[in-house]
Amino acid sequence: METKLTIQNSRGVVEKVIAVAAGLTSLLSDVLASNGYPLNTRCGKRGSCHGCGVTIVGSAGTSEEIKSCQTNVQPGVDLVMRIPTHARLESEPQVGDSFVVNAPVTLDPMWPVRPGKCDTAFAVDVGTTTVAVAIVDLVDGAVSSRAGDFNAQIRFGDNVITRIVAAGAGGARTEMQNAVVQETIAPLLAKACREAGRELTRLAGGIIAGNTTMLHLLAGEDPAGLGVVPFTPKFLQERTVTAKEIGLRIEGQGAVLGSDLPLKMLPGFSAYVGADLTAGVYATGMMCDSTPSLLVDIGTNGEIVLQANGKLSGCATAAGPAFEGSGLLAGTRAQTGAISHVDISLNDGVRADFETIGGGKPDNAPGLCGTAYVDFLAVARRSGLLLRSGRFDPTIWERVPEEKRSSSPGGKTLNLAGDLCINEADIAALLQAKAAIGAGIETLLRNAGLQAKDIGTLYLAGGFGLFINIDHAIAIGLLPGFRREQVKVVGNTSLGGAILAALDKRALPEMTTWQSSIEILELNQCADFEDCYLDHLALP
Repeated sequence: METKLTIQNSRGVVEKVIAVAAGLTSLLSDVLASNGYPLNTRCGKRGSCHGCGVTIVGSAGTSEEIKSCQTNVQPGVDLVMRIPTHARLESEPQVGDSFVVNAPVTLDPMWPVRPGKCDTAFAVDVGTTTVAVAIVDLVDGAVSSRAGDFNAQIRFGDNVITRIVAAGAGGARTEMQNAVVQETIAPLLAKACREAGRELTRLAGGIIAGNTTMLHLLAGEDPAGLGVVPFTPKFLQERTVTAKEIGLRIEGQGAVLGSDLPLKMLPGFSAYVGADLTAGVYATGMMCDSTPSLLVDIGTNGEIVLQANGKLSGCATAAGPAFEGSGLLAGTRAQTGAISHVDISLNDGVRADFETIGGGKPDNAPGLCGTAYVDFLAVARRSGLLLRSGRFDPTIWERVPEEKRSSSPGGKTLNLAGDLCINEADIAALLQAKAAIGAGIETLLRNAGLQAKDIGTLYLAGGFGLFINIDHAIAIGLLPGFRREQVKVVGNTSLGGAILAALDKRALPEMTTWQSSIEILELNQCADFEDCYLDHLALP
C-alpha cells in the first residue's frame, strides 16, 4: 500500500505530496532528503538533537514534533507535516570567503602557465560546516570568482567527532567522500568557473586546505584514529592526488574536467590543528611578526597557534557546536535571515533589538546564530540580568514582564520576541564553549611564559570572527585579557593560504618546514588546563 507524505508550509498550504512505494520503511529523514527536503541531521542521525525535527499535524488539528532521523515511514500510514525553517538545509549559508593577506607573495605559480590555455587554478577551503572555492588567474594573481555552500556531509553530523563515528558505519566513508567531492566541491567549482568565464580545460590544478578530519574524508582515508587517544592521523604531510583519485568529475562548457588534473592538499600540524591553520599562519604572515602573535580560529573546535620568537606552538580545544546554534532553543547556523546581533534594554521591561544576516525581518528569522549569542551574554551581563554564573539574577528576573519569562526543564527562560527564547541551559552550553576557547588561549600562552598583554596581534580567523562583535567577545572572556586594538579580523585565512600556495610555489615547502618544529599541546595532558577551564566558565 502506497504511503503519502504531505508537506505543508507554516500557513497550512500544501507544498508537496510525496508518494512512498509500498513496503518501504526508510527513515523519514532519508525519504524527505531524497525528495528535495534535506534536513539538519547535525548529530549524525543519533537522535541527540532536534535539528531534523518536523511537526506532525493530526486530523483534529493537533500537532506533535518528532525527530525524523528516528522515525520510520510506516507502510500505509499517511503523514501531514510541517518542516520548520531551522530544520531545512536549503537556506543560504553565510560562507566566509573573504580574507586578509599579510604575507609577501611572488607570482611564481605552482604549475606551468600557458596564457589563454592553461592559466587558471582553484583553491578550496573544506570546512566542517561550509566549503569555499576560489578561481585564481595564474597570470596576474587575481581572484576571478568565489563560491560557497554547506558541506553536504552535514547530514552525517555537525562536528568532526560525529563525522568520524559515521565514517566507521558500513560504507559511509565512501558516501561521505562523495558528499564533499561530488555533491559540494564539483558544483561549486563549476559555478565559480562559469562566473569567472573560465573553461574547465584552462585549469592547471587545485590547492585544498581544511581540518585534518575533512582532508581524510576527502582523500577517502579512514579517520578512526583521529577519534581516540593518541589521536593518530593517517597523514599530515602535503599530499598530491588527481581529480580521478578522489572522484572529482565535472562536465560543462563543452569540456570535461581532466581525470589527471593535479590537486595538492596542504600539510597539517596535528589531528586537530590542521592544514587550515597551516594555511592561516602563512596568509597572516605572522612568522614575520617582530612581537608574539596569535592565530585563533573559532568553530566547533577552537584551533589556536602562537608565534613567539619565530617558534610556533599550537593547540585545539573542543568548543562544541553551541556557537553554531546546535542544541539551543532558538539556535541556528549563520545563514541568510538568521539573527546575527542582538541588544537588550531593561527599560520598560525587556526590549530586544535585532540585526539579521541579509537585512530580513526578525519575525521571519530561523533563529539566532553564534554572534548573536555572544552579544546576548555580553549585554545581559552588563545590564545585570545575568550573574557571573550565567544564571538570571533573581531580583531583576522578577522585574521582567510575565509574558517574557517562564520556567522549563532548562531553567528560567527569557522570551526575546516571537518564538525566540533563551534559557539557562542554553547559557550554560554557551559558557562551556567560551570557556574551552578562553582556557585554550590562556594555557597556550602560559606554556610560552606569556600573557595576553604580551601579544602584538591576535589574528581572529574564520567566518565566525568576520561577524563577531570584538568588544563583546572580550567582555565575556572568549578572548580573555585582550584589548580591542590587539585584535585583527582576517577572515578565511585557510582559503587565503590555499590561494597563495597556488600563486607561489615556494609557499608549500615553507609550510612543510613548520610541521617538524611546531610544539603541539594536548590540553587533556596539561595539568592546569582543567582548573583554567573551570575558572573560565564564569562571566567576567
